[in-house]
Amino acid sequence: MEVILLENIINLGKIGDQVKVKNGYGRNFLLPEGKALRANKENVELVNKKKFELNKKNDETKLKFKEIANKIKNKILKFNKEAKENGELYGSIKPKEVSNYFVNNLKVEINPSEIDLRQEINKIGSYKININLHSEVSTNVTLVVDKIESI
Repeated sequence: MEVILLENIINLGKIGDQVKVKNGYGRNFLLPEGKALRANKENVELVNKKKFELNKKNDETKLKFKEIANKIKNKILKFNKEAKENGELYGSIKPKEVSNYFVNNLKVEINPSEIDLRQEINKIGSYKININLHSEVSTNVTLVVDKIESI
């Protein structure tokens, strides 16, 4: 399926690019989310006319995400979890839990899909995680997992 991108997408392209994607990705994600249009003559002309507006909108969202990135940059997220004697957690930490931490402790809304854990967090220790807020804006935070001390 050929589509025209309405926003910058990591590893795919920039606004106005005409790219080939798998049918499911286009039909189930790009088109319903308003991130792309089907590639045909009318849509190509429409995107060329609206390209300035789309770039302006993209710059505004990028600026908003840069502010959020500066707010959370190099933060240390602390999680206390129950763990076995060897340091393994009874349940691993998922992006949803990290997202809830941002909302509850830092008052910043970050979607679980924007959180790149890079590895499964299932042991006590310190982990670097990447937060991809926008195709051009990302930041790193440190996630520290400690064992809950039994009474």
